[in-house]
Amino acid sequence: MKLLTALKLAADGMAAQRVRLNITSMNLANASTTRTLEGGPYRAKSVVFVAKPLKDFASSLDEALETVQVKEVVDDPSPFKEVYDPGHPDADERGIVLYPNVNVMEEMVDMLSAAGAYQANLTVISITKSMALKALDIVR
Repeated sequence: MKLLTALKLAADGMAAQRVRLNITSMNLANASTTRTLEGGPYRAKSVVFVAKPLKDFASSLDEALETVQVKEVVDDPSPFKEVYDPGHPDADERGIVLYPNVNVMEEMVDMLSAAGAYQANLTVISITKSMALKALDIVR
């Protein structure tokens, strides 16, 4: 594997984890949003990743490498939380308010996982840079 290929794989991983972290932060920010522009409470979203083969000619000669790519951002189909709060402006005639289907604990775990994966990819870039500098030192 060439050093630039390792950098590309790590950069793609960082870009994918950045999207995941953005979606998680959006879910946490809207954990109590009962009214959206589309109507109804906010619906949680999640990121779907796919493995994408590297298409460049040099890497196809070496080995079959795959990188990560965000396929789509999908809505979570789980039901909304129902809370009895008759004084809330969005309460129905029974006093029930629909809250978003955001599970704060799951979002926190997802955020920590994304941060860890981002850090791992950053470490790959740092080590690759260090290897390249050591190789240049050998040539001098």
